[in-house]
Amino acid sequence: MSVTEQTYDVVVLGAGSTGENVADIVVRGGLTAVLVEPELVGGECSYWACMPSKALLRGTEVLLEARAVDGAAQAVTGEQDVDATLARRDTFTSHWDDSGQVSWVEGAGIDLIRGSGRLDGERTVVVTGTDGGETRLTARHAVAVCTGSVAATPPIDGLADVGPWSPRDATSAKEVPGRLLVLGGGYVGCEMATAWHALGAEVTLLQRGDRLLPAAEPQASEAVARSLRESGVDVRLGTDVTGARREGDTVVLTTSDGEFRGDEVLVAVGRAARTRDIGLETVGLEPGTYLPVEETLRVTGHPWLYGVGDANGRSLLTHMGKYQARQAGAAIVARARGQEPDTSDWSPFVATADAAAVPSVVFTTPQIASVGRTAARAEKGGLPHRVVEYPIGNVSGAALFADGYEGTAIAVVDTEREVLLGVTFVGPGVAELLQAATIAVVGEVPIARLWHAVPAYPTVNEIWLRLLETYRG
Repeated sequence: MSVTEQTYDVVVLGAGSTGENVADIVVRGGLTAVLVEPELVGGECSYWACMPSKALLRGTEVLLEARAVDGAAQAVTGEQDVDATLARRDTFTSHWDDSGQVSWVEGAGIDLIRGSGRLDGERTVVVTGTDGGETRLTARHAVAVCTGSVAATPPIDGLADVGPWSPRDATSAKEVPGRLLVLGGGYVGCEMATAWHALGAEVTLLQRGDRLLPAAEPQASEAVARSLRESGVDVRLGTDVTGARREGDTVVLTTSDGEFRGDEVLVAVGRAARTRDIGLETVGLEPGTYLPVEETLRVTGHPWLYGVGDANGRSLLTHMGKYQARQAGAAIVARARGQEPDTSDWSPFVATADAAAVPSVVFTTPQIASVGRTAARAEKGGLPHRVVEYPIGNVSGAALFADGYEGTAIAVVDTEREVLLGVTFVGPGVAELLQAATIAVVGEVPIARLWHAVPAYPTVNEIWLRLLETYRG
């Protein structure tokens, strides 16, 4: 077996969006970098998560928006074209061809090695290529673990034997299942239930807990559950799945609420660290666990090792992985130059937003857009706070957006400092309201100053004025 040896300033395990950004930042900073990737360059978001899932959902969203406006509704005389929707989805994944991403990597001055990489002691990575050959990489300054996460599989008797769908299968399926059982009521389960039901599947969603989207504000969870049920999805809360079996082409789930039958079962119960087979044990870390990191994303006790994105478990979202990558990359460059980076709050070298100001959108019907702390998190943290709510449909811009617009805006205000701790919007199209809320939360903009951020009339953004008026009383 052939073994080659190469040395770089930085070795990056994983060429998803997080790894790409780490490599890009350090190369822009004058260092050399190599990406190690066993699958498609571009990672989960590009081919199996963000892009295909949102492409599957977009047609449904557009039709609902058109049907919610009298005059436009009369023009909508047909149903969604399933084949065209799936074909459009495929264009957003580049038909699962990563040549465009590879071209970008090469153009950015980053090297790429295809294969499975494993740590082999300090600053060393061994890559096994598809041909069985090995490449031994030595990092002068840093190794960044950007291997992401994988779908978790619950220990349910017989589940592995029925050939369940993973979230990857759900976003890349080539045809609509007749009956789809969805196990898990988080954002993946809710989005995929929404998408496949709208495309013609009979969907049953089974959630072990007492509400969907348990990390969201209760009003958001209730709105999504109500909408799914009204559309025809069978939503079962407080349902424990205890067993699974196949009867011919049918999947049968045994639960605390009886038996449920479907043609496919999607398991969407969360994520796990993708660190099991990357040699963590060779540097004194436990395989399969999230990497413990400090504020610059450096692994605790390992000054040359960084855990960035999903691999550290701090915030499993693509945009937060990219954010961490920018911060970690800047810290690596600074240390390579012999400078210890500034680690004060909000410095360009530290990741602080993923602790208190994480923005996220659940693309269900209605959309759930949120940033910062919920009321429950503020309560748990012992923060003095007040919750302010206002119906978005009472805003003129929302009434123009959709006839009978229904939605809710929820602000969590720190009553001592008079700044926003968190904001949640529930309703059609609210994803586009989120960045203003994110800026207000991250910037800790005083309520008194927000009064001077005048929203244009008549837009949905007028909700900001109504929230402030409600807070003032």
